[in-house]
Amino acid sequence: MTDRFARSAWFREDRFGLFIHFGGYTVIQDEAWWRSMERVSIEDYQPAIDGFRPQHFDPERWADDAAKAGMKYAVMVAKHHEGFCLFDSKLTDYTSMHNGFGRDLVREFLEAFRARGIKVGLYYSLLDWHHPDYPAYEDEHHPHRGDPAWADHRPDFPRYLDYMHAQVEELVSGYGKLDILWFDFSYGSMIGETWKADELLAMVRRHQPDILINNRLETSGGGFGSLVEEDPSDWAGDWVSPEQLIPAEGIRNVKGDPVPWEANFTHNNNWGYFRGDTAFKPTKTIIRKLVEIVSKGGNMLLNVGPRPDGSFPEESVRMLHEVGDWMERNGESIHGAGIAGIPKPEWGYYTRRGNTLYAHVFEGPIGPLALTGVDKAAVRSLRLLTTGQAIEPVTFWLTEPYPDTVFVSFGENPQFTYPLPDAVDTVIAIELADEEDGDR
Repeated sequence: MTDRFARSAWFREDRFGLFIHFGGYTVIQDEAWWRSMERVSIEDYQPAIDGFRPQHFDPERWADDAAKAGMKYAVMVAKHHEGFCLFDSKLTDYTSMHNGFGRDLVREFLEAFRARGIKVGLYYSLLDWHHPDYPAYEDEHHPHRGDPAWADHRPDFPRYLDYMHAQVEELVSGYGKLDILWFDFSYGSMIGETWKADELLAMVRRHQPDILINNRLETSGGGFGSLVEEDPSDWAGDWVSPEQLIPAEGIRNVKGDPVPWEANFTHNNNWGYFRGDTAFKPTKTIIRKLVEIVSKGGNMLLNVGPRPDGSFPEESVRMLHEVGDWMERNGESIHGAGIAGIPKPEWGYYTRRGNTLYAHVFEGPIGPLALTGVDKAAVRSLRLLTTGQAIEPVTFWLTEPYPDTVFVSFGENPQFTYPLPDAVDTVIAIELADEEDGDR
């Protein structure tokens, strides 16, 4: 990686994080964009704000669940597009401190996760559908877009920018060290210097010189931004943030160098808690997609939407714990691992950490397993990662036509077919002779 990305070394090491979407839309139990989708007025949305009183909000329990899952960092929404703040902003009463709940959720979140050694980040929406000076009538996302009653609305956008910058400064100056600032998002003409991005970033880095910032001051979840170009802009950010999609071949810049990236997606199909959405991704899917992402040089930021009372859905808690059981046995193939530098095998994926390759076997073989792409001469040892059991390469008359391929068997007779030791992902650690790291 180039010097530009030196500060993201820990990010590329940690690989796995928790995203938490929480706000007024949680009370509605509908899409986080509900107010925009249904074109709901501020007045008609007020019951959601007044009703946001999560009596079972317990960030210490959240942090325990994240730590159990093997997550190394977490990002919580401080303010979503609705404009409602989960922190004690001195610039507005539209906060969890003034809606009747009376608690600074951001501060409590940060303290709980830091106490467990989990790095912390805050999501902040550049949009604000509550602020009177955010564009409305001609904006493509505002709840009052095209509303004749708002045709004469003349927002003082510079005043909104002052407000937005000042709120970001509250977050980066009043809550201790932050590891991540997760902006969302740019669109149309609302991009880059429209946000006074240079001034904003200068202020942020004055308070938090080592903080990582995503690429959404100049794009959205559907774009890469200039981070992949020859000469990235000053506000290009530290990583690319594809949403609800895993890039087919990872993300590289125009020179072919890997660029830090993070796939962020939901546990079910919605960011906030959504009544009736039971389409939770199975644990097997989460584990395998985490492996795929790491094999392509990326991170996974997995979202859980707490219920209106502040508790995580049981399905999400169960998934986090089940992922954690697998990570306890196989985490070294994820944390600190990345691109293996050899072609993807048909049966799964490879990741690499230093001079160790990790074969993630999703699909069992008939007979022995061919570790395709591995330099046979460089192999010094093989072991089953879960147990540490040594595995000896097998050679017999059926493998003779493939003298350069490493074969292994999951049972005594290599001609027989055996079930995989772990049906979700059986990991084989392959120690190589050379110390050359794969691309990370």
